[in-house]
Amino acid sequence: MTEPNKPIIMTAMMGKQDLAWADALRRKHYPSERNVLPAHITLFHHLPPQALSEIKRAVKDMTQHNPPPITSLQRLIHLGSGVAYQLHSPDLLAMRMELADRFHGLLVAQDQQVPRLHITVQNKVSAKEAKALQTVLTLDFEPRPFEIKGLALHHYMDGPWQDIGAWPFRG
Repeated sequence: MTEPNKPIIMTAMMGKQDLAWADALRRKHYPSERNVLPAHITLFHHLPPQALSEIKRAVKDMTQHNPPPITSLQRLIHLGSGVAYQLHSPDLLAMRMELADRFHGLLVAQDQQVPRLHITVQNKVSAKEAKALQTVLTLDFEPRPFEIKGLALHHYMDGPWQDIGAWPFRG
């Protein structure tokens, strides 16, 4: 099967329990007509499809030589038209920066910035609705450890993504 000529998205894979928790929140609060993806943590938004073999090699190297990054769920953040949970993970950011260095010359402007690691559970709603949800979710929120188990690649398909592959941390 030939790979589609569509941009590549790189995500950090959540542990099973954390994914179930985040995805349940997303299904509950994200407008259903727009919710075509499971909960995710985007590391790169738009990598060129013609560099797929180089990108796969970099991901395999990164996951083979690194243990799962220590990560915590830090706080809720207001996105203007939605709500997300911010993650704190210097280890994951360092890996992402190393990958960004490897991908020098391949990155769009958005991916040249240091990302604010987060999981969006609501988007594309009014600012008032988003602020109300943030207030409700903040009532029960406590920072806690969060599991990141690997890296995954997907093709952006103008809606749902097509999975390319997933690699667990083994280092």
